Amino acid sequence: MPELVALAVPGGPRFVDELRRAWDDGDAVFPVDLRLAPALTTLDQLIAGGAEGTFDFAFIDARKSEYPGYHERVVRLLRPGGLAAYDNVLWGGGVVDDSMQDEETLGVRRLNERLAADERVTIAMLPLADGVTLARKR
Repeated sequence: MPELVALAVPGGPRFVDELRRAWDDGDAVFPVDLRLAPALTTLDQLIAGGAEGTFDFAFIDARKSEYPGYHERVVRLLRPGGLAAYDNVLWGGGVVDDSMQDEETLGVRRLNERLAADERVTIAMLPLADGVTLARKR
């Protein structure tokens, strides 16, 4: 049976109990392996544990300053044909506003630059809401 791994919970730990209740009530389609830890650490543990090349899909919406690091690890975890979706890639227009130099904005810019140059993936950016980039591993 497929496994779903939740690397980050929107809203953080305050929603964990609510999610667990939903899973316990049988609302989860697949078994859930919830890991409450920094995302980069969790991704590294998954790779070290042999999960490289096994993921079909990854949705990334976490600390923007770490987006480039997430990308490097997620590409390793994806199987060929697997898909990663990166949220907030337009960053409220900040990615093209040179006056914005905070770490979060710079992280999104670095991700966008890496995605554009990364020959391991084929990308498409959807201009929905704050932008979503889909990256399909070749």
